[in-house]
Amino acid sequence: MTISTRNMTLTEYLQYDDGTDTLYELENGVLLAMPPESELNRRIAMILLAYFLQLGMPPARLSLKTEIVVSGSQATTRVPDLMVLSEELATVLTGARRSTVLLDMPPPLLVIEIVSPGQEKRDYRYKRSEYAARQIPEYWIVDPLQQQVTVLEWVEGLYEEQVFTGAQAIAAPYFDNLSLTVAHLLDQQSA
Repeated sequence: MTISTRNMTLTEYLQYDDGTDTLYELENGVLLAMPPESELNRRIAMILLAYFLQLGMPPARLSLKTEIVVSGSQATTRVPDLMVLSEELATVLTGARRSTVLLDMPPPLLVIEIVSPGQEKRDYRYKRSEYAARQIPEYWIVDPLQQQVTVLEWVEGLYEEQVFTGAQAIAAPYFDNLSLTVAHLLDQQSA
């Protein structure tokens, strides 16, 4: 839902406070209220968070709902479902007033988006190009609707794509010790 008819700059957006707990993204200068997360998407994000913690990832390097400034025709921010931060980025964000990865900061190692109904184009197309412009080394699109996980790896200026389904273990270039299958991740009996 669009909040303002006037385009905002990034500075205006970063200073914006309407006194509510509403989560916003800025898309090409337009302030958009994010709908509440579905229970399915919340559970998938929690499964992934718990899984990365079990792999020994330090909690300070995992971040839910941290916003990231990306390139757009005008100011644009995104709020991925989960991020894995590099040590350098985790250090930069320590003590920050706002959990925002700015353009002058290093990119996260991994950004994970969980597709919501009606948002497929945003996750597969728009965010893909925005995250590529930030040179994020790895981008996962977890799609409970299609029952698949798409892993995009940044290679020589472009994303190379692998799609995993069913009993396939998700193969991720920066996380070579994964044994998580798509079925386990998306099976609500395990949630």
